[in-house]
Amino acid sequence: MSLNAPLTILKRIMDEAKLSLPENVWWRLHSMLHSIKFNKLKKVEFGNLRRLTPFSKQGFDRGLPIDRYYIEQFLSENALDIRGHVLEIGDDYYTRKFGGKRVKKIDVLHFVECNPKASIVADLTCAENIPSNTFDCIIFTQTLQMIFDTKKALYTLHRILKPSGILLATTHGISKIFRREGVDYWGEYWRFTTQSLQHLFREVFPTPNISIRSYGNVLTAIAFLEALASEELQKLELDYLDPDYEILLTIRAIKPNGGFITK
Repeated sequence: MSLNAPLTILKRIMDEAKLSLPENVWWRLHSMLHSIKFNKLKKVEFGNLRRLTPFSKQGFDRGLPIDRYYIEQFLSENALDIRGHVLEIGDDYYTRKFGGKRVKKIDVLHFVECNPKASIVADLTCAENIPSNTFDCIIFTQTLQMIFDTKKALYTLHRILKPSGILLATTHGISKIFRREGVDYWGEYWRFTTQSLQHLFREVFPTPNISIRSYGNVLTAIAFLEALASEELQKLELDYLDPDYEILLTIRAIKPNGGFITK
């Protein structure tokens, strides 16, 4: 038997030999076949990626983190939605950057009273202090995964939007953990997919009013986990979208004029 024979022929021979050869002889031949198959593979050169710790903690020291690149792409594509009375979580950076003169009033929500930029302090799972039908737009970036009872939070977001108001939300798919329960004031509980978000948001918003998409590919996923910056990749590498590698998930949800919640 030639070792240069096609692997498919070798496999066929091995299948037949298994019926007639002693077990120890068959396993020796099986190991030989596996070795031949492995040696035909092109070996990967890991280079600087052969490491057990990432290049950075979050990537900000290297430039714009890859998830932020996708967040800004999403908000830029939906910038016309950022108008009127806008609520943002944590600070008003994205409201000012993408809303411009369309924004008439800004509120910032924070979970605890430690943020001087916050005009509203509330837990979105029980935020009775926020009036209903208040906001034309809510920018809800990288927050959903920090809330254990996501459904209650979505009910609140729906309630405080004005009729025809728009929720622009983002959350992690593939990612490291960014928060620790007991260390920060909040934990980090979830990782979502486009499918799980469809099911979650359909319980609160009408299906036709929901648009969900993902950003990322295998290269940007590796780079993001290594905390590399978007500037270290080419634009065509960043913008190539592979639905099997969901780094960032985005949701655009519109409250219907009737203001009802689907059940």
